[in-house]
Amino acid sequence: MSLINGLPAHVLLVHIVVVLVPLTALALVVAALWPRAARRLGPLLPLLALVALVSVPLTTQAGEWLERHVNDDALVRRHTELGDGLLPWAVGLFVLAAVVWWAGRQAPAGPGHGGSMRWSALPVRIVVGVLSLAVAVGAVVDVYRIGDSGAKAAWHDTSSKTATGAKRDSDS
Repeated sequence: MSLINGLPAHVLLVHIVVVLVPLTALALVVAALWPRAARRLGPLLPLLALVALVSVPLTTQAGEWLERHVNDDALVRRHTELGDGLLPWAVGLFVLAAVVWWAGRQAPAGPGHGGSMRWSALPVRIVVGVLSLAVAVGAVVDVYRIGDSGAKAAWHDTSSKTATGAKRDSDS
């Protein structure tokens, strides 16, 4: 995919990544630390993570197409390098979202109920919570860094230092 309605697809697809990756990260942390939220979210959590995961390589591929159609620039190359690092974070979000969802399904509904896995057991919740928090923070920070580098690449030489662009009286 290279163009959507005459616009570079990357410029449009990037918004999906910028919204869904942090949203998935937040939902994952809440569900991992609060089993009741995991049960309430149900399959929405892994589905959200799956859409976020699929959007990353689509956006990256569209970005690589765009990179071949703009002038060679160090800022664009840096943005591309950073963008290539988001996929492992998105995979981590998806895997952990699936684990949290599955564990939430296996958890007993209340005290005294049996189950093949004690999702409410503190050590399990701590490990999953710490992993979820680490991956969520890593993914969000990476999205921020990639977006910041993309904005710098796109806008670094397009704006004026003054509000109107006109010369001030002291300049004449």
